[in-house]
Amino acid sequence: MKTALIFPGQGSQCVGMGHDFYLKYDVSRHIFEKLNIIIERDMSNLIFSGDEKELLKTENSQPAIMATSIAIFEALKFENLLSLDLYCCVAGHSLGEYSALVVNESLKFEESVKLLKFRSKVMQDSMPIGSGGMVALIGCSEEVLANSLISAKNYGQIFIANDNANGQIVLSGETAAIEYILSNSKLLKIKRAIKLPVSAPFHCQLIKSASTAMKKEISEYTFYPFTVPLYSNVTAVKCNEKEIADLLINQIISRVRWREIIENMINDGINNFIEIGPGNVLTNLVKRSSKDVNAISISKLEDLEKLDNIKL
Repeated sequence: MKTALIFPGQGSQCVGMGHDFYLKYDVSRHIFEKLNIIIERDMSNLIFSGDEKELLKTENSQPAIMATSIAIFEALKFENLLSLDLYCCVAGHSLGEYSALVVNESLKFEESVKLLKFRSKVMQDSMPIGSGGMVALIGCSEEVLANSLISAKNYGQIFIANDNANGQIVLSGETAAIEYILSNSKLLKIKRAIKLPVSAPFHCQLIKSASTAMKKEISEYTFYPFTVPLYSNVTAVKCNEKEIADLLINQIISRVRWREIIENMINDGINNFIEIGPGNVLTNLVKRSSKDVNAISISKLEDLEKLDNIKL
């Protein structure tokens, strides 16, 4: 049986995430303490008991989600529930790619926090809060999607941001275009339209300035050889440490090809998917892609029992 580790992106955050691991494991507590030092404020307090709207801000949610994922991963390693010989590849959804890089020993945790601190700021600063957003479309055909985009473009710029699974597409765009989709979903024959809890329109040309800024910043970082293959958001195929910097630059304005990543992993023989981090969004997306694979999420202490039900 082949196993992939997958890591969630923005939108999976919730107040209280990772707190049970923080209380039980020194290795997890150490991760949150390092986060506070690098960010230079009490981020762990915000994560565990702060204001939900404050945690929603891009500058907070991105490093917070990554740190929570790594804190859980460190606990799994401590309990000998995961080791390098038990999984054969990794992937992360958007900012989850940074979690995957830390787990893959290509980027140190401290460096990942610093890079995400920069990334989140330039992404947030690329558009004023409230001027753009994202909406998930559930259960719509390609024809419905195409017609919806044509209609919404009369109200503002709008793009496909995430191809998450069959029947689940996420759009990014200016607020008026996003609100048009939300207000007219029935008329457009969209089964469900859900506004995402993010504060900017990610993965589209509207935040090109963030990608430009990242190109200069990321040149200061070193990416070390991967321990296992990593599937890129931009290409949906395996990449290496020599390519990853350019891919992370392009990732900011490129469509996340998550559906293709999962399909490619399955075609490469992956049987098990373990989502590590807050929520279970990616687990549900894997299940939408195939009923013939195992997919579990590890976001709480009690989730560790799920590992007993799959053969690694």
